[in-house]
Amino acid sequence: MRVLIGPDADPDTDDGLREIYTPPRLPWLRANMVSSVDGGATGGDGRSGTVNTGVDQEVFQLLRRLADVILVGAGTVRAERYGPVQTPILVVSGSGDVPPSARGGDPGAVRLATSESAPLLDEARAVLGEDHVYVVGETAVDLIGLVDRLHEDGFRHVLCEGGPSLLGDLVRAGVVDELCATLAPRLLAGDGRRILTGPALDVPLTLGSLLEEDGTLLARWLVQS
Repeated sequence: MRVLIGPDADPDTDDGLREIYTPPRLPWLRANMVSSVDGGATGGDGRSGTVNTGVDQEVFQLLRRLADVILVGAGTVRAERYGPVQTPILVVSGSGDVPPSARGGDPGAVRLATSESAPLLDEARAVLGEDHVYVVGETAVDLIGLVDRLHEDGFRHVLCEGGPSLLGDLVRAGVVDELCATLAPRLLAGDGRRILTGPALDVPLTLGSLLEEDGTLLARWLVQS
């Protein structure tokens, strides 16, 4: 791996890669997404795992270790079959549904954010425990309120792994500080989704760093305040 733009650090060592990806301050909300050269965020099976590369996986795992909590939409949890990992996972679900793959871990390993009117709110509390279900918003999840709640609970470094709808909503809410975007050296065509979906927006970014290995480009884009 080589640094094209960024700090004078060795990305082939754990310390060097950590130096490149350590947030400049806390609290910090970082998103991490991957796409093909032609913009596809998922492969033919509807999963991002068919797009990413070995070095992307390496950075993916590092970002998880650096984060206090992983924020992810329920649709992505179902599609990617997310389960409990070392870093707590917070699932955002409008209905309050806890996806099957996210059940059965230690208390607090998986949490859920939903609204007061969610039809499956009581079930989520029964599955995860009331303390691990965040009710933020009356009829829809209040993302600004959710991020504030996470900070209050000590989760100051938040990593969003999508999906595209959730990431688009977070950007529109103005709570995203950084986008880590991997460009995989392949073309996919088809009708795959982009890394952000929803109404049009225009958010200026600054390139914080750029790494390369075997054609895979890994960029850190900082949201201009």
